[in-house]
Amino acid sequence: MTIRVVVADDQELVRSGFALILDVQPDIEVVAEAADGAEAVAAVRRHAPDVALLDIRMPRMDGIEACRAIGAAGHCRTVMLTTFDSDEYVYEALHAGAVGFLLKDVRRDDLAHAVRVAARGDALLAPTVARRLVEQYTRLPAARPRRPDPRLDVLTARERQTLLLLARGLSNAEIAAELVVSDHTVKTHVGNVLAKLGLRDRIHAVICAYETGLIAAGEPRPGEPERPVPPPRR
Repeated sequence: MTIRVVVADDQELVRSGFALILDVQPDIEVVAEAADGAEAVAAVRRHAPDVALLDIRMPRMDGIEACRAIGAAGHCRTVMLTTFDSDEYVYEALHAGAVGFLLKDVRRDDLAHAVRVAARGDALLAPTVARRLVEQYTRLPAARPRRPDPRLDVLTARERQTLLLLARGLSNAEIAAELVVSDHTVKTHVGNVLAKLGLRDRIHAVICAYETGLIAAGEPRPGEPERPVPPPRR
């Protein structure tokens, strides 16, 4: 099955470059390019693509507003393009419905991979992006509760560990290695976390971990010593 994509960026060279990289993939077709959010929304309505690749910062309508409109219009999944050095709207974009983030200096293979991941219904949050999200989100005083939120009480100790590792940006395979369990067991834990907390995908699980105080700025990165995971209160 061919994955249909709309690419939106106000910089023509960036937009054309991404479109060219994607169009040469045997399973991806760029059906339209757009120079701003309004054009992107119109293109999505016209062509009904599987994935929209949106720059966060665009004239007339920015990527966040376009993401909301696209999400409300149908099944198209949105991946945001960002530099992170200047973008202040990552958290807002996640709540708008974005399923992934790519840095604008993304490698061509990673760009194609991200589109495929989004098209099959998964969320894409690389470890570097997760750490930047932590740094941005935890600057807000209200985002730093002193202790984990009671909402986490529905999770088992192992499910809390899984949520913590998700928030650090680990993949299922990396979580399996960390917990010394199978990939299938990790998928079960992730599914339980999402269902129990009423979360849409892995990205919203990451947000939840920050909102509830399970993880905060300064937490160890993958490969560094872990802090103990608080046991669930019963």
